[in-house]
Amino acid sequence: MTTYTILIILSGLVIFSYLFDLVASKTKIPSVLLLLLLGIGLRLLIDNLKIHTFNFLTILPTLGTVGLILIVFEGSLELKYDKQKNTIIKSAFLSALTILLATVSVITFIIFQITHKDLYTCIANAIPFSVISSAIAIPSAAALNKSNKEFVIYESSFSDILGIIIFNFAITNPSISTSSFISLGLSTFLIILLSAIACIVLLYIMGKLVHHIKFFLIISILILVYAIGQSYHLSSLVLILSTGLFLNNADTIQNAWFRSVFLYKNLTADLSQLYQLSAESAFILRTFFFVIFGFTMNIYELNDQPVLANGFFILASIYAIRFICLKFFKKESLAPIIYIAPRGLISILLYFNLPASLKIPEVGPSFLFLVVLGSSIVMTLGIAFSNRKKEETITV
Repeated sequence: MTTYTILIILSGLVIFSYLFDLVASKTKIPSVLLLLLLGIGLRLLIDNLKIHTFNFLTILPTLGTVGLILIVFEGSLELKYDKQKNTIIKSAFLSALTILLATVSVITFIIFQITHKDLYTCIANAIPFSVISSAIAIPSAAALNKSNKEFVIYESSFSDILGIIIFNFAITNPSISTSSFISLGLSTFLIILLSAIACIVLLYIMGKLVHHIKFFLIISILILVYAIGQSYHLSSLVLILSTGLFLNNADTIQNAWFRSVFLYKNLTADLSQLYQLSAESAFILRTFFFVIFGFTMNIYELNDQPVLANGFFILASIYAIRFICLKFFKKESLAPIIYIAPRGLISILLYFNLPASLKIPEVGPSFLFLVVLGSSIVMTLGIAFSNRKKEETITV
């Protein structure tokens, strides 16, 4: 494949992704779903033409990790904190935690019934299916009202963070003891401390940099710290979420010393540019990640009736648990929040990070693809149905 052919394909994918975003804004069909279908279509075309391709699975985890960082950072840069939002943050956290634990329990039981593997292996495989993907949920919440949008951003980000904490805990502790929980507490304390230091240091650097290239440096530092934290099994997504929140709310801190040292004249303009850069970078990475994921899937395996049936049971359990739990944590109407529980980028990353010894053939990539695709379709139909119902109510 020539250099120019590769450039044509890459630029074409970006153009298609942009068009899909426009379609998504009009039809409420998630652009991620269209990207997955584009990847599948390209795979079918390549197979028919018998063209030899690169093994894209080798770069998928890296693309996904950077995309996740940028999407969560972009979402957190939109959030303005005030005391009135304590209720929404508390509800979102408790909702994410309760739904995650309940879903892991039920999906563990389903996987055990399918495979009859030991409980530890079933739990490790259940976690990737139980985490809400902020990479899909946050962009899909753009058209919701302010309260629901903030709930989705917080809940999906907390779900990602808690999912990574539980996943790291599970794969590093085959047998649970008191020392396991001491280690968890220590790692949680370390990532909170690291987050606090990173927030202050990054804000200080932003104020002192005079070079015309500064925002890619900030993002690179974030990615570097995230990668270092993850290599020591720390839940570094906490750092990304807290940094975005801190930067966007630093101007509300009234301490005179802090304001004189860290706040500067162009902070608001810089934050606007940083948000724009992270949003556009996330768009590019999300495009390639989901097209490649669709491309790497063997859709012929979806003809397997047991896979379809078990995938349906997992999807049904996801939304049944979500409905029951949201009754306690969301006082307003549950629609369309109840439908926004997509599995996607974080689920794929966690699955690919499972040690080879824990992977179960019966719960493979095609099974994961079915759940990712199914949850995106449910979200699409649910949001469309909720919007139509709302329009009918307004008309009446």
